[in-house]
Amino acid sequence: MGVRRFAAIATVLVGLLAAPLPQAATADPGSPAQLRKLTKQAAQLNKLFRGQIEFLEDARIQAKKATENADKLRSQLAGARGEVANIAQSTYMSGPLDGTQLLAIADPAMLLGQAANMQYMSDERTSRVLRIEQLIKSANTAKKAADAKIKDLEKKIKEMRDKRRDVEKLLAKYGFQTPTGGAGLTQRMTSVKIEVMQNFPMPYGVGCLRPGDPGEHGKGRACDFMMSRGYASGADADRGDALAEFLIKNGSRLGVMYIIWKQRYYDIRSGGGWDPMSDRGSVTANHYDHVHVSVF
Repeated sequence: MGVRRFAAIATVLVGLLAAPLPQAATADPGSPAQLRKLTKQAAQLNKLFRGQIEFLEDARIQAKKATENADKLRSQLAGARGEVANIAQSTYMSGPLDGTQLLAIADPAMLLGQAANMQYMSDERTSRVLRIEQLIKSANTAKKAADAKIKDLEKKIKEMRDKRRDVEKLLAKYGFQTPTGGAGLTQRMTSVKIEVMQNFPMPYGVGCLRPGDPGEHGKGRACDFMMSRGYASGADADRGDALAEFLIKNGSRLGVMYIIWKQRYYDIRSGGGWDPMSDRGSVTANHYDHVHVSVF
């Protein structure tokens, strides 16, 4: 690539980088500030509806990941301003890298070495410019993705607010229970656990109360029915499927609030039906080795 053409590209990039970067201002729909605001609103709904709403938590996790990615690329792009400026300045100071400079060199070895060095400088600068061009595109794409995820979280919060009366009726129907007995579970959760154990073998155990847990496990309103010691497959996965269907079919009678199994969740408060859950990083976090049940 000729230096004049290279310098033109660098000049264009300097102009692009001189423009405002994708911002994270308070009014920005995809900003960390907006995400914090929506996270607080989601937490308020969780408290109002007596338990984590996976429908909202999943949207919050996706919005957080997208926002963090956009913020990281924005920082990288800010750092690239100086790099592009240095490239443009170096190109201007070194002048055109054309063949006329080489004609005055008599030594063939020196001639070839100088030519190779000049070509390397041109190629290396071009590579850096192209990388920064791609960074600009990636930063803009990430910003749009973050905006979309934030808007999706806003939409889901509105949907749950619109369901408030229906959810309040459900809460009134099942009442409010506090843990009783030595196991630290509510009577409803104890009843669900007993009925599940009577209908399904549990060779891998059951985990319920977790003192200090901020969710339903800490309130005695959730249990994890282990289906395997790793990723459930074969008969173990079939047993998990059967248990999930049993809990859905009998959910109204038992007071089941939501179920999580195989990276999906079924929440009666958001209308029921299986919804996909975002990847949370492990077999256990994605609920491929256990069926989670929370009750009202």
